[in-house]
This record gives sequence, C-alpha cells and structure tokens, in this order.
Amino acid sequence: MRAVSESSIQIDFELKGIRCRERIKLAPTPANLKRAEQHRAAILHAIERGTFDYAVTFPESSRRFLFSERKGAGYALETWLETWLERQRQHLKSSTWDDYRKIVNHTLIPALGRIYLSELKRADIRTWCEGQKAGNKRLANVQSVLRAALQDALDDELIETNPLYGWKFARKEAPKPVDDVDPFTAADQELILDACRDPQHRNLFQFAFWSGLRTSELAALEWGDIDWIRGIVRVSRAKTQAADEAEGTKTRKGTRDVKILAPALEALKAQKAHSFLAGGAVFLNPRTGQPWTGDQPIRHGAWVPALRTAGVLYRRQYQTRHTYASMMLTAGESPIWLAQQMGHSDTAMIFRVYGRWIPEATPNAGGKAVEMFARKFTNGNEKTKTTNNR
Repeated sequence: MRAVSESSIQIDFELKGIRCRERIKLAPTPANLKRAEQHRAAILHAIERGTFDYAVTFPESSRRFLFSERKGAGYALETWLETWLERQRQHLKSSTWDDYRKIVNHTLIPALGRIYLSELKRADIRTWCEGQKAGNKRLANVQSVLRAALQDALDDELIETNPLYGWKFARKEAPKPVDDVDPFTAADQELILDACRDPQHRNLFQFAFWSGLRTSELAALEWGDIDWIRGIVRVSRAKTQAADEAEGTKTRKGTRDVKILAPALEALKAQKAHSFLAGGAVFLNPRTGQPWTGDQPIRHGAWVPALRTAGVLYRRQYQTRHTYASMMLTAGESPIWLAQQMGHSDTAMIFRVYGRWIPEATPNAGGKAVEMFARKFTNGNEKTKTTNNR
C-alpha cells in the first residue's frame, strides 16, 4: 500500500495467483492511509472466505470481469458499448461510424447502459422498444447497432448468448398514405435555376437534376472523374458532414458510370470557368472558393435560398435525384438502364419507388414483335384459310 498521487492511494493484493493493484481515490493523509489499510484487510478476508466480488469492489477497474465465472459479469453495457464503438472506428466509414456513435450515445446508453452486459435480456430490449414512439425503421436501426455490439461481445466470450440473434422487434404499422417522392416539374426546375444567387449554384443544381447524383456524390465530384470522350461521369466517392474527406459511395453498386446528358453537359461546361483550372473539385462554394464540405452547407447556403426566391414548395435537395428518375421513366427510358445510372443493384427499387412514372403499355404493345417474328404464322393461317375455301 502506497501513495501514488496527491489524490489517490494504491493497494495491492493477490487473487488466484495474480497480483492486483488498484487505486482508491483518497488523499494520502495518515488517516486515509489507515483507512486504505483496513480496506485491504477486508479484501483479504473476503478472498479467504471466497466471497470477494471484484466487480462490486472495483466497478471501474479493467480487471473487474477477469475473475468472474462469466467475463461479462459486472460489466455494464455502457462500458462495453463505448469500448466496442471505439473499436469500430477503424472499420467503418466516418459517416457510418458517426451514425453508430449517435445511436450508442444518445439512445442505447441512456436507455439500457446501466444493465450488466451478462444480464441483458431480450425482454429488456422489447420493453424499451414498446415504449418508443419511433417507427419501425428507426427501431430497426437501433437494434441493428446493438445486435452487432452484442455479437462481438459473444465472440469475445463476454456473454454466453446474443439476445438479439434471430429476433427483431417491430410493431404493426399502417401503410403510409404518401411516399417521399415528390419530383419537381419542368416549370419548377426553371424557376429554381433562375432564382440561384450565384451561377455556380445554378450549375450545381442543373447538373443534379440531369445526372441523378446524390448530394454527397456531387460534393465529392472531381474533374478527373469526367470522361469527355466517352461522355460519362465516374461516380466513386461521396462526401458527408461526418467525414474529413471523401469516402466510398453509399453501396458497392454506387460506384458507377453515369451518362452525361445534354443539360448536365451544359452545366459542366459553364462550371469550367470557376474550377476547371484548379483540377480538383467540380463544384465549389462561391462564398469560400473551396469545395463543398457536405450536404448541409449546400442546403443552407444555396438550396433553401433558391427555393425561397423561386416561390417553389420546399422539398429536400434529394428530390433532384427523384426528379431525374421520374423524368427518365416518363420519357420511356429503360428501368434497367436507369437502375444502373442511379447505382441500384437491380430494378426492384425502381419499380417500387418510381413505378407510377413508368408509362402504361400502349394499345399496339407487342405489335412490333408480331410484325418481326410472327409473319410466317400469319401467312400460314391465311394460306390454310384459302385452301379451306376451295
């Protein structure tokens, strides 16, 4: 037993053949040193009787679960989540890690953090979920993070089972009367572009309307991504507020080649005067002369003012992507081609989200196929009819 600082005393003892050193937050005065000695004596007595509980005596110690029959005993869920979250930092994109951080710090720890890791039950999670007003999507996101954290705790042998394995809480929800897809009309687009405060804002939004890129992808787009010969844009990065630099796209399929349509090409040519010689980002924040740092500066500095000036009903900027999709489908472009342009793995989302803009079959649908491939059958029927009439 000895003083290790002006505010703490270290005591040492042996448990199961292992020498343990722990600090007590007491100033090393003669009276406190005596108290520490008495505390050590009580620990030795409890060890001798077999009643010593490390986690109870030293709840903040890194050794508190080392001597438990189950490593997770006495290990608060809060402590594990903090440890696990820090471990995930090197494996996740900054934007994804930031989403995890918010869920852990603002939802899971306040709700369940004081429960011991080894004592967390499915019933605890169900009870908490039932008391929330959030929708199933939000609850699924929270459970997904907790499920991953508990699985890692299982792999580290801190718990015996993962209470969320193979189970998810979800309540019955009525179908949403309307969806989030609310594209801008051609007239709306013209009003928005004419209302832009700066020509760079106009170039950005015109390109957005005619390329279908996400706002994060627009912020990360560089001149080196433009293939002027093939007429395509290589989309391989995205920039969000949580990331210090551009990262990979939202999904693996998100890395794609997007055809540059005429209005998008016009916007790029106009933007050349502002950023092409620098050879970096295509779209810059006119106020700073630097690349946009994410979607929020674009929203506050360019998008909201343009819609307000144009007198167009406010919709989030992601609706430029919906507008692109609806225009392509209304014009009769292939859903398969559109899925590739937008970075979807298949057409399922195209039909589910944008199905109403896919034109109905025309009266002569199938006629071209008949004309090209069924001529011999038609001729044969006519020949048979002529023979029978004889």
